[in-house]
Amino acid sequence: MVNATGVFGGTFDPVHNAHLCIAESARTCLSLDVIRWVPTGLPGHRDTPVASPEQRLAMLRVALAGNPNTIIDTTELASGLPTFTVNTLTRLRSELGARLPIALIIGSDQFIALHTWREWERLFELAHVAVAERPGHAIDTARLAPALAQQWKTRRADHLGSLPFGNIIPFPMPAMDISSTAIRETLAAKRDARHLLPDKVLAYIESQYLYRPA
Repeated sequence: MVNATGVFGGTFDPVHNAHLCIAESARTCLSLDVIRWVPTGLPGHRDTPVASPEQRLAMLRVALAGNPNTIIDTTELASGLPTFTVNTLTRLRSELGARLPIALIIGSDQFIALHTWREWERLFELAHVAVAERPGHAIDTARLAPALAQQWKTRRADHLGSLPFGNIIPFPMPAMDISSTAIRETLAAKRDARHLLPDKVLAYIESQYLYRPA
């Protein structure tokens, strides 16, 4: 029986070592039973991914192969429609039930901009918000929009608690200066990217000639 689920969404274009690290850090720090990876179809707040939906799914599958604590949710990837987090969580809450604790996993850089997300205050009615903090990058409330700072003040907690939603839980993760954008630029420049993403993901990228200059 699954008692708590983490939801980790993104384009994963490509999935890389920092993605794997944040997911595992959240799972262990928050005692989550499973991480549900949700690759987006068309992200609502970002540019269209470079890799196709099929390629991004294939990279996720090879990166997560053999990990029993993961599920890949392909619902939005298959739809091809713009994706917003509030819609994702509404769907998952309907599918998983009202009582299951759900934690939305995001980075501290995303949390700082949370007030710009569509219907962002509704997120707390659907899930807990788990915020990954790198060493030396704790949330500075002075940098938050007033409405978000108030949410941080009233909802901050050290664990999920007894409720299925509503808390903001910061958790630590190792310092990793990796981004999908930087990886794409590294590969386009034909530089070594072996330290940035799993070997099997890199092998797949090379087999597909992904992120290479035309």
